[in-house]
Amino acid sequence: MSATPETTDDSDVIVRREGSAGVLRLNRPKTINALTLEMVRHVDAGLDRFATDPAVALVVLEGAGERGLCAGGDIRGLYESARVSGDLGKVFWGEEYIVNARIDDYPKPYVALMDGIVMGGGVGLACHSSHRVVTERTRIAMPEVSLGFFPDVGGTWLLSHAPGEIGTYLALTGQTAGGADAVMAGLADALVPSQALPQLRAALTQAPSGASHADVRAIIEGFAAPAAAGPVAANRAAIDRSFAFDTVEEIVAALKREASEFGEATLKLIGEKSPRGLKVTLRLLRQARGLESLKACLVHEYRAALAVFASADFVEGVRAAIIDKDRNPRWSPARIEDVTPQIVDDYFRPRSDELVFPG
Repeated sequence: MSATPETTDDSDVIVRREGSAGVLRLNRPKTINALTLEMVRHVDAGLDRFATDPAVALVVLEGAGERGLCAGGDIRGLYESARVSGDLGKVFWGEEYIVNARIDDYPKPYVALMDGIVMGGGVGLACHSSHRVVTERTRIAMPEVSLGFFPDVGGTWLLSHAPGEIGTYLALTGQTAGGADAVMAGLADALVPSQALPQLRAALTQAPSGASHADVRAIIEGFAAPAAAGPVAANRAAIDRSFAFDTVEEIVAALKREASEFGEATLKLIGEKSPRGLKVTLRLLRQARGLESLKACLVHEYRAALAVFASADFVEGVRAAIIDKDRNPRWSPARIEDVTPQIVDDYFRPRSDELVFPG
């Protein structure tokens, strides 16, 4: 296997060609490869390089370290910027969302190896890929509602297209999907045992020049294992019954009617989330079902993200979960029923600084 280094091994994103594969390795293992603005820019530059390199047949995304692909965005940096009314959110999310859309329509096969933790921004880099591989160690989650936010990076597009109400459930509760549940929910395509990942990776780097999507799919399928039903799938009937409503109040009422361990546990989870975040998330999910593309969805997410960035709930949610870690956020409003349609409307208004995609 030949390797042509493009960046140094201590870069936050290692960009190199290995055989016929262009490799993007997120390289901040101490933070589970949490994304910074510079990392997003390195990924974008790597995509530029690989798209025009005739020696690169496909792209492989992976994460350094044993814990996971990516734990999401660098929330501390966004928190500090939001506290002083800075513009990091506007710049970071704008560039990140453009990269998410670029991955969705990338001209070469793009393989995401999602072993371990995949959260937030990691979902944006991996789950829009043309070939999405998980393992039995995979833990995919979009817990942003716990921060007064919502599943962004095209998360509302992905989750709104999951079977039944699985996506609504994952979005409003922040629950984790293991490898099998990720395949069931349409967040991944194949489950490969973690012990077989090195062999899969080696096979990908040895793919034929000009490998097609069918060629890459065949390579992955050669290592894939059947994905048995996971715990989310086991509660599918209750999820579809309880989350098939267009208001959070109706969902809460339906969960109370379940009168089961699942219903009680799910009510507790929702009760811990930002009431404002819950309602913004649900409207984004329902809206995404009627949109024509990921790009259109990202435009709406960008509007909502900038409104969240300016809100007290985001700063408070990050403070409680990550800064002070007291797990006792003081949401405003504090009750679901006090979040009026007018409050939610503010997250959906067109802006003068809309997200604009290149070309």
